Amino acid sequence: MKLKKGDNVQVLAGNDKGKTSEIIEVFPKENKVIVKDVNIKKKATKPRKAGETGGIISKEFPVNASNVAVVCPNCKKAVKVGYKVEGDKKVRICRSCKTELK
Repeated sequence: MKLKKGDNVQVLAGNDKGKTSEIIEVFPKENKVIVKDVNIKKKATKPRKAGETGGIISKEFPVNASNVAVVCPNCKKAVKVGYKVEGDKKVRICRSCKTELK
């Protein structure tokens, strides 16, 4: 998976198309990511312990990784991620401007 936690991404499809935000969590086996303030749904919760209150909470749900693209810090566009091998390290790069991604 070419996406990592902390990457700035732009949503390419869905109700939140065009939004730019940060990845909170990555699920490589399911090919999904959770993006901050994207795909927010309401969820009803029951009180589980004594003194705890139930209610309706807003929560971010996973989005398919193919529906987001990394935003390059140099060219400020949603770009494809490529790789470059430097010595014995594999480094992620922006495919359009060839700069290194964090």
